[in-house]
Amino acid sequence: MEKAKINATQLFVLVVLFEMGSSILVGVGASAKQDAWITILLGMIGGIALFHIYYFLYRYYPDVPPTTYVQKITGKWVGRILAFFYIVYFIYLASRVLRDFGELLTTTIYSNTPLFIVNTLMILAIIYGIRKGFEVLARVGELYFALVYLLAITGIVLVMVSGLFHFENLQPMLENGWRPILQATISQTLLFPFGEMVVFTMVLPFVNEQEKVKKVCIGGMILSGINITITIIINIAALGVDLYTRSPFPLLSTVSKIEVGGFIERLDVLFMLYLVVGGFFKITIFYYAAVAATADVFQFQDQRKLVFPIGLIILFTSMMIASNYAEHIKEGLTIVPIFLHWPFQIIFPTILLVIAYFRNRKKKAQTS
Repeated sequence: MEKAKINATQLFVLVVLFEMGSSILVGVGASAKQDAWITILLGMIGGIALFHIYYFLYRYYPDVPPTTYVQKITGKWVGRILAFFYIVYFIYLASRVLRDFGELLTTTIYSNTPLFIVNTLMILAIIYGIRKGFEVLARVGELYFALVYLLAITGIVLVMVSGLFHFENLQPMLENGWRPILQATISQTLLFPFGEMVVFTMVLPFVNEQEKVKKVCIGGMILSGINITITIIINIAALGVDLYTRSPFPLLSTVSKIEVGGFIERLDVLFMLYLVVGGFFKITIFYYAAVAATADVFQFQDQRKLVFPIGLIILFTSMMIASNYAEHIKEGLTIVPIFLHWPFQIIFPTILLVIAYFRNRKKKAQTS
């Protein structure tokens, strides 16, 4: 792996930018209607519990990536096969997020530009960033973190001043009971975005303050969870339940309604910047994890040689995973959670932790 080192602050920034990423773009938890914000909070709590599984594995093997310790836990060949599947998983998720933001841009401000061109330009920018190294990406994240929060605070203030916030749209709470909330949590918000923290197992060996990893990652998850919750509350209050559930990009629909004093309006482009920054970092972290994992499994001395080929795979996969955006969203809600997220975020890490626990306990018994 690359000999990079990042500090706890940089890790915190990357976690927040990653978690917010595409989750503020789409209507997360929309099946729970006006209670969608509750599913985010429950998903966050479940995600923190999941992160403890990843963290305990990291504590057993703090200096190596999961593609290495999975081979130590399950054996060389089984471990390599599982590591290869994780590479495919990271590439696929990078492709999905790239498709999300490509669709966003072509639907709104680049309506006459082919999706392939928009995705190509974004992937080229990410390729350049990854070739510069992970430390550079972490420093860029620190710079954009302040910009993201400035835009977010500005947006909240403008929504309030515009008189768009209608509290009655959030009522009645628990109209249909807890069942739809728990269903949305288990099938959506637990896995997306909080379960996607599994990708940070490829990043944690870079952190030079190992004792702060747990506190920093959980803190980043809590902050991003609060941010996403506030965003959903504002979207539902401004748009109403029906429009929130039907809109492909609820936040942009909310922003497009802002009008202050008859001259502050049409702020879509300003907040597009906010969304693109989040998308950039989410794609980049999945992409980098795929590159680093491939280099580790196949023993490449210079992982930069893999950046362009894997970038091409991500680009073309983003175009082929669905024929249109509706199909893309349906696939993400029905197929991906069951066949990808649950195995790679929950089942495999839990099995690995159990095996690692007994293996390490046996080693301690032998040494003592």
